[in-house]
Amino acid sequence: MIDELFINFLKYLKIEKNYSKYTIINYGKDLKTFKKYLDIEHITNIKKIDYKVLRQYLSFLYEFDYEKKTVTRNISTLRSFFKYLHKEDIIKTNPMTLIESPKLDKKLPKVLNNIEIEDILNIPDITTPLGQRDSVILELIYSTGVRVSELVSIKLSDIDYSAKKIIITGKGNKERIVLYGSVLEEKLNLYLNDGRSRLIKKPCDYLIVNHNGNKITPRGIELIIDKVLKTGHINYKISPHTLRHTFATHMLNNGADLKTVQELLGHESLSTTQIYTHVSNERLRNVYLNTHPRGRINK
Repeated sequence: MIDELFINFLKYLKIEKNYSKYTIINYGKDLKTFKKYLDIEHITNIKKIDYKVLRQYLSFLYEFDYEKKTVTRNISTLRSFFKYLHKEDIIKTNPMTLIESPKLDKKLPKVLNNIEIEDILNIPDITTPLGQRDSVILELIYSTGVRVSELVSIKLSDIDYSAKKIIITGKGNKERIVLYGSVLEEKLNLYLNDGRSRLIKKPCDYLIVNHNGNKITPRGIELIIDKVLKTGHINYKISPHTLRHTFATHMLNNGADLKTVQELLGHESLSTTQIYTHVSNERLRNVYLNTHPRGRINK
Protein backbone atom coordinates (compact mmCIF):
# COMPACT_ATOMS: atom_id res chain seq x y z
CA MET A 1 0.00 0.00 0.00
CA ILE A 2 2.80 2.42 0.92
CA ASP A 3 4.56 1.77 -2.39
CA GLU A 4 1.35 2.65 -4.23
CA LEU A 5 1.06 5.90 -2.27
CA PHE A 6 4.62 6.79 -3.24
CA ILE A 7 3.85 6.17 -6.92
CA ASN A 8 0.67 8.27 -6.78
CA PHE A 9 2.53 11.08 -5.01
CA LEU A 10 5.26 11.17 -7.68
CA LYS A 11 2.60 11.22 -10.39
CA TYR A 12 0.94 14.14 -8.58
CA LEU A 13 4.24 16.06 -8.59
CA LYS A 14 4.67 15.45 -12.30
CA ILE A 15 1.13 16.09 -13.54
CA GLU A 16 -0.37 18.61 -11.10
CA LYS A 17 2.71 20.36 -9.71
CA ASN A 18 4.67 20.17 -12.98
CA TYR A 19 7.94 19.43 -11.17
CA SER A 20 11.00 18.72 -13.30
CA LYS A 21 12.08 15.18 -14.08
CA TYR A 22 15.22 15.57 -11.97
CA THR A 23 13.34 16.91 -8.92
CA ILE A 24 10.96 13.94 -9.10
CA ILE A 25 13.92 11.54 -9.34
CA ASN A 26 15.38 13.04 -6.13
CA TYR A 27 12.02 12.79 -4.35
CA GLY A 28 11.86 9.15 -5.43
CA LYS A 29 15.33 8.46 -3.99
CA ASP A 30 14.37 9.99 -0.64
CA LEU A 31 11.15 7.96 -0.49
CA LYS A 32 13.12 4.80 -1.34
CA THR A 33 15.41 5.46 1.64
CA PHE A 34 12.37 6.03 3.86
CA LYS A 35 10.80 2.78 2.61
CA LYS A 36 13.94 0.83 3.54
CA TYR A 37 13.62 2.11 7.08
CA LEU A 38 9.90 1.24 7.22
CA ASP A 39 10.72 -2.29 6.03
CA ILE A 40 13.34 -2.66 8.78
CA GLU A 41 10.72 -1.59 11.34
CA HIS A 42 8.02 -3.76 9.68
CA ILE A 43 5.72 -0.77 9.20
CA THR A 44 3.28 -1.41 6.35
CA ASN A 45 0.39 0.92 7.25
CA ILE A 46 0.84 4.62 6.47
CA LYS A 47 -1.49 5.52 9.33
CA LYS A 48 0.95 3.95 11.81
CA ILE A 49 3.59 6.56 10.96
CA ASP A 50 3.51 9.19 13.67
CA TYR A 51 5.88 11.80 15.10
CA LYS A 52 7.80 9.14 17.05
CA VAL A 53 8.44 7.01 13.94
CA LEU A 54 9.63 10.04 12.01
CA ARG A 55 11.99 11.11 14.81
CA GLN A 56 13.43 7.60 14.91
CA TYR A 57 13.88 7.71 11.13
CA LEU A 58 15.88 10.94 11.39
CA SER A 59 18.03 9.35 14.10
CA PHE A 60 18.53 6.43 11.71
CA LEU A 61 19.82 8.82 9.03
CA TYR A 62 22.22 10.52 11.45
CA GLU A 63 23.40 7.14 12.72
CA PHE A 64 24.48 6.24 9.20
CA ASP A 65 26.35 9.56 8.85
CA TYR A 66 24.02 11.26 6.40
CA GLU A 67 25.03 14.91 5.95
CA LYS A 68 22.79 17.66 7.33
CA LYS A 69 22.00 18.78 3.80
CA THR A 70 20.80 15.26 2.85
CA VAL A 71 18.72 14.96 6.03
CA THR A 72 17.16 18.35 5.33
CA ARG A 73 16.26 17.25 1.80
CA ASN A 74 14.69 14.04 3.15
CA ILE A 75 12.64 16.09 5.59
CA SER A 76 11.50 18.37 2.77
CA THR A 77 10.45 15.35 0.69
CA LEU A 78 8.51 13.80 3.57
CA ARG A 79 6.93 17.15 4.40
CA SER A 80 5.57 17.36 0.83
CA PHE A 81 4.52 13.69 0.88
CA PHE A 82 2.54 13.88 4.14
CA LYS A 83 1.02 17.20 3.13
CA TYR A 84 -0.22 15.45 -0.02
CA LEU A 85 -1.64 12.54 2.05
CA HIS A 86 -3.45 14.97 4.34
CA LYS A 87 -4.79 16.94 1.36
CA GLU A 88 -6.10 13.73 -0.20
CA ASP A 89 -7.70 12.78 3.16
CA ILE A 90 -5.61 9.60 3.33
CA ILE A 91 -4.43 10.59 6.81
CA LYS A 92 -6.33 12.69 9.36
CA THR A 93 -3.34 14.46 10.92
CA ASN A 94 0.02 15.38 9.42
CA PRO A 95 2.88 14.13 11.67
CA MET A 96 5.46 16.20 9.77
CA THR A 97 4.12 19.47 11.17
CA LEU A 98 6.06 18.75 14.37
CA ILE A 99 9.36 17.96 12.64
CA GLU A 100 11.91 20.75 12.30
CA SER A 101 14.72 20.83 9.77
CA PRO A 102 18.30 20.93 11.13
CA LYS A 103 20.07 24.26 10.84
CA LEU A 104 22.52 24.13 7.97
CA ASP A 105 25.94 25.69 8.11
CA LYS A 106 25.82 28.68 5.79
CA LYS A 107 28.35 28.29 3.00
CA LEU A 108 29.04 31.27 0.79
CA PRO A 109 28.87 30.36 -2.89
CA LYS A 110 32.11 30.39 -4.87
CA VAL A 111 32.34 33.47 -7.06
CA LEU A 112 34.71 34.15 -9.94
CA ASN A 113 36.44 37.50 -10.23
CA ASN A 114 36.41 39.49 -13.48
CA ILE A 115 39.69 38.04 -14.77
CA GLU A 116 38.69 34.44 -13.98
CA ILE A 117 35.30 34.72 -15.70
CA GLU A 118 36.81 36.36 -18.80
CA ASP A 119 39.44 33.61 -19.03
CA ILE A 120 36.76 30.91 -18.91
CA LEU A 121 34.40 32.64 -21.37
CA ASN A 122 37.22 32.91 -23.91
CA ILE A 123 38.23 29.23 -23.86
CA PRO A 124 35.80 27.78 -26.49
CA ASP A 125 37.06 27.73 -30.08
CA ILE A 126 34.40 29.75 -31.88
CA THR A 127 35.67 28.65 -35.31
CA THR A 128 33.93 25.29 -34.74
CA PRO A 129 30.20 24.50 -34.36
CA LEU A 130 30.63 22.91 -30.92
CA GLY A 131 32.87 25.76 -29.79
CA GLN A 132 30.24 28.30 -30.82
CA ARG A 133 27.60 26.36 -28.89
CA ASP A 134 29.83 26.04 -25.81
CA SER A 135 30.56 29.77 -25.94
CA VAL A 136 26.82 30.52 -25.95
CA ILE A 137 26.21 28.13 -23.02
CA LEU A 138 28.83 29.81 -20.82
CA GLU A 139 27.89 33.35 -21.83
CA LEU A 140 24.16 32.72 -21.43
CA ILE A 141 24.49 31.44 -17.86
CA TYR A 142 26.83 34.26 -16.83
CA SER A 143 24.91 37.01 -18.68
CA THR A 144 21.43 36.00 -17.52
CA GLY A 145 21.88 33.85 -14.40
CA VAL A 146 19.59 31.07 -15.67
CA ARG A 147 19.61 27.63 -14.09
CA VAL A 148 20.85 24.70 -16.18
CA SER A 149 17.36 23.14 -16.14
CA GLU A 150 16.03 26.42 -17.58
CA LEU A 151 18.83 26.75 -20.13
CA VAL A 152 18.16 23.38 -21.75
CA SER A 153 14.44 24.26 -22.05
CA ILE A 154 14.92 27.53 -23.96
CA LYS A 155 13.25 27.33 -27.37
CA LEU A 156 14.10 29.50 -30.34
CA SER A 157 10.61 31.00 -30.07
CA ASP A 158 11.38 32.15 -26.50
CA ILE A 159 13.98 34.65 -27.70
CA ASP A 160 13.06 38.22 -28.66
CA TYR A 161 16.13 39.24 -30.65
CA SER A 162 15.14 42.85 -31.18
CA ALA A 163 14.49 43.50 -27.47
CA LYS A 164 17.35 41.20 -26.36
CA LYS A 165 15.20 39.27 -23.91
CA ILE A 166 14.34 35.63 -23.32
CA ILE A 167 11.25 34.04 -21.77
CA ILE A 168 12.43 31.55 -19.16
CA THR A 169 10.24 28.78 -17.74
CA GLY A 170 11.44 28.23 -14.19
CA LYS A 171 10.46 26.12 -11.18
CA GLY A 172 6.77 25.33 -10.92
CA ASN A 173 6.34 26.27 -14.59
CA LYS A 174 6.59 29.98 -13.69
CA GLU A 175 7.70 32.29 -16.47
CA ARG A 176 10.03 35.25 -16.15
CA ILE A 177 11.98 37.49 -18.49
CA VAL A 178 15.79 37.70 -18.56
CA LEU A 179 17.73 40.28 -20.52
CA TYR A 180 21.04 40.09 -22.36
CA GLY A 181 23.54 42.48 -23.91
CA SER A 182 25.62 42.91 -27.05
CA VAL A 183 28.24 40.27 -26.14
CA LEU A 184 25.70 37.44 -25.92
CA GLU A 185 23.88 38.87 -28.94
CA GLU A 186 27.05 38.52 -31.03
CA LYS A 187 27.69 34.97 -29.81
CA LEU A 188 24.06 33.97 -30.40
CA ASN A 189 24.12 35.33 -33.95
CA LEU A 190 27.27 33.39 -34.80
CA TYR A 191 25.94 30.15 -33.29
CA LEU A 192 22.47 30.43 -34.86
CA ASN A 193 23.72 31.41 -38.30
CA ASP A 194 26.61 28.97 -38.43
CA GLY A 195 27.29 26.34 -35.76
CA ARG A 196 23.77 25.31 -34.88
CA SER A 197 22.71 24.88 -38.49
CA ARG A 198 25.69 22.55 -38.98
CA LEU A 199 24.85 20.50 -35.88
CA ILE A 200 21.14 19.83 -36.46
CA LYS A 201 20.11 16.97 -38.73
CA LYS A 202 16.36 17.52 -38.39
CA PRO A 203 14.15 20.39 -37.13
CA CYS A 204 14.62 21.11 -33.41
CA ASP A 205 12.78 23.75 -31.37
CA TYR A 206 15.46 24.11 -28.71
CA LEU A 207 18.28 26.64 -28.68
CA ILE A 208 21.03 24.42 -27.29
CA VAL A 209 21.59 21.08 -29.02
CA ASN A 210 24.03 18.24 -28.51
CA HIS A 211 26.52 16.96 -31.10
CA ASN A 212 23.71 14.95 -32.73
CA GLY A 213 21.51 18.02 -33.12
CA ASN A 214 19.01 16.99 -30.44
CA LYS A 215 17.89 18.76 -27.26
CA ILE A 216 20.68 18.66 -24.70
CA THR A 217 20.30 17.49 -21.08
CA PRO A 218 21.40 19.26 -17.87
CA ARG A 219 24.04 16.56 -17.42
CA GLY A 220 25.25 17.29 -20.94
CA ILE A 221 25.77 20.95 -19.97
CA GLU A 222 27.79 19.94 -16.91
CA LEU A 223 30.02 17.67 -19.00
CA ILE A 224 30.57 20.44 -21.56
CA ILE A 225 31.66 22.88 -18.86
CA ASP A 226 34.03 20.28 -17.39
CA LYS A 227 35.52 19.71 -20.85
CA VAL A 228 35.92 23.46 -21.47
CA LEU A 229 37.75 23.86 -18.14
CA LYS A 230 40.03 20.94 -18.99
CA THR A 231 40.79 22.44 -22.40
CA GLY A 232 41.65 25.77 -20.78
CA HIS A 233 43.79 24.08 -18.09
CA ILE A 234 41.61 25.55 -15.33
CA ASN A 235 42.64 23.63 -12.22
CA TYR A 236 39.77 24.59 -9.92
CA LYS A 237 36.24 23.22 -9.93
CA ILE A 238 33.57 25.32 -11.66
CA SER A 239 29.93 24.26 -11.91
CA PRO A 240 27.10 25.87 -13.88
CA HIS A 241 25.85 27.15 -10.53
CA THR A 242 29.18 28.94 -10.00
CA LEU A 243 28.45 31.00 -13.12
CA ARG A 244 24.97 31.77 -11.77
CA HIS A 245 26.46 32.82 -8.42
CA THR A 246 28.96 35.00 -10.24
CA PHE A 247 26.20 36.67 -12.28
CA ALA A 248 24.27 37.59 -9.12
CA THR A 249 27.30 38.82 -7.19
CA HIS A 250 28.65 40.91 -10.06
CA MET A 251 25.21 42.51 -10.46
CA LEU A 252 25.11 43.48 -6.77
CA ASN A 253 28.74 44.63 -6.77
CA ASN A 254 27.93 46.98 -9.62
CA GLY A 255 24.92 48.60 -7.99
CA ALA A 256 21.92 46.37 -8.75
CA ASP A 257 19.28 46.21 -6.01
CA LEU A 258 18.42 42.91 -4.34
CA LYS A 259 14.83 42.85 -5.63
CA THR A 260 15.96 43.13 -9.26
CA VAL A 261 18.50 40.32 -8.82
CA GLN A 262 15.80 38.20 -7.13
CA GLU A 263 13.51 38.61 -10.15
CA LEU A 264 16.27 37.86 -12.65
CA LEU A 265 17.30 34.72 -10.76
CA GLY A 266 13.70 33.54 -10.38
CA HIS A 267 13.89 33.22 -6.58
CA GLU A 268 10.50 33.04 -4.87
CA SER A 269 11.85 34.41 -1.61
CA LEU A 270 14.10 37.42 -1.16
CA SER A 271 15.85 35.57 1.68
CA THR A 272 17.24 33.10 -0.87
CA THR A 273 18.84 35.95 -2.80
CA GLN A 274 20.26 37.55 0.34
CA ILE A 275 23.12 35.04 0.54
CA TYR A 276 24.75 37.02 -2.26
CA THR A 277 24.82 40.14 -0.10
CA HIS A 278 27.23 38.30 2.21
CA VAL A 279 29.61 37.87 -0.71
CA SER A 280 29.24 41.53 -1.66
CA ASN A 281 29.60 42.65 1.95
CA GLU A 282 32.87 40.75 2.24
CA ARG A 283 34.14 42.61 -0.80
CA LEU A 284 33.02 45.92 0.71
CA ARG A 285 34.82 45.06 3.93
CA ASN A 286 38.07 44.35 2.09
CA VAL A 287 37.78 47.60 0.12
CA TYR A 288 37.17 49.56 3.32
CA LEU A 289 40.07 47.99 5.22
CA ASN A 290 42.46 48.64 2.35
CA THR A 291 41.39 52.17 1.41
CA HIS A 292 40.03 54.11 4.38
CA PRO A 293 42.67 55.86 6.55
CA ARG A 294 40.96 54.58 9.72
CA GLY A 295 40.36 51.14 8.27
CA ARG A 296 43.82 50.21 7.06
CA ILE A 297 45.57 47.39 8.84
CA ASN A 298 49.02 48.27 10.18
CA LYS A 299 51.66 46.08 8.61
